[in-house]
Amino acid sequence: MSTIDGVEAAIRCSDLRKTYAAKPPVEALVGIDLNVRRGECFGLLGPNGAGKTTTIEILEGLLDASSGDVEILGMTWGKDDDAIRHRIGISLQETELAEKLSVRETLTLFRSFYRKGISADDAIALVSLEEKAGSWVGKLSGGQKQRLAVASALVGDPDLLFLDEPTSGLDPQSRRQLWGIIRYFRSRGRTVLLTTHYMDEAERLCDRVAIVDHGKVIALGSPRELIAGLGGEHVIEFSLDGETAEDAFTALPGVDSVVREEETFRLTVSAPHVSVPALMSKLSDAAIELTSLTTRHASLEDVFVSLTGRHLRDDADV
Repeated sequence: MSTIDGVEAAIRCSDLRKTYAAKPPVEALVGIDLNVRRGECFGLLGPNGAGKTTTIEILEGLLDASSGDVEILGMTWGKDDDAIRHRIGISLQETELAEKLSVRETLTLFRSFYRKGISADDAIALVSLEEKAGSWVGKLSGGQKQRLAVASALVGDPDLLFLDEPTSGLDPQSRRQLWGIIRYFRSRGRTVLLTTHYMDEAERLCDRVAIVDHGKVIALGSPRELIAGLGGEHVIEFSLDGETAEDAFTALPGVDSVVREEETFRLTVSAPHVSVPALMSKLSDAAIELTSLTTRHASLEDVFVSLTGRHLRDDADV
């Protein structure tokens, strides 16, 4: 078993590449390197076309790589396929389940695929679907179907859990319940690879995240490390009545970076109590009217925009 800083590796891939036949060929991955430790929750984030979904499908054994090495729990696809499948759980972004099976029947079926696991009723309880245990899948709401998909990934009691957008479509209460499930899963020494469009989710759940763009990893670290890399812990967002160049604000005290998106300016600052008065004074001197102003703590979303120039929720991934 490979190790990372003395901890066993759950996932290790190097120089992972995927090219789709087309004219010209489409290079979805151009050399992905990832190392995920046992027992951590690792987030994989990427904008539209980044290669995030291609990466996770190769790791799950659903797609063949064009080249590169992949190791899952110390094993490799093509050699240890059956052993790997019995130790991983997968919740896809969209899961189609038989609509005329009940929730309990569905999970009983999925449990039969594994040598070991938990009971269907225990999996139902984990995702709080007890009241729907006898209901047909076709009668469930979108959020309930999503929780059932997660339960289907958990029923085999996996060592490694792949969750692709697990809280998409869930109401806030169900979303937090699922966060609790992930934390419980990790507390037992298990590993989670998570993709999400919710930045607060990645910040709360993930020990480390990798940001993927144009088929390669462009940033890797803990959420705290990546946010600190912006140079400032706070963000000032504002819009103006009138045209002003973004470089007009780069010399303000405490400002580390300036980004403009359409009519909104975003300043990353280290001392908002210094930067805000300086901003107001500059606008007053130039007779420029402020139409909106907010301040907040910097987040992974700011890291994402700084690195890629776009928001994570812009569109679907490749």
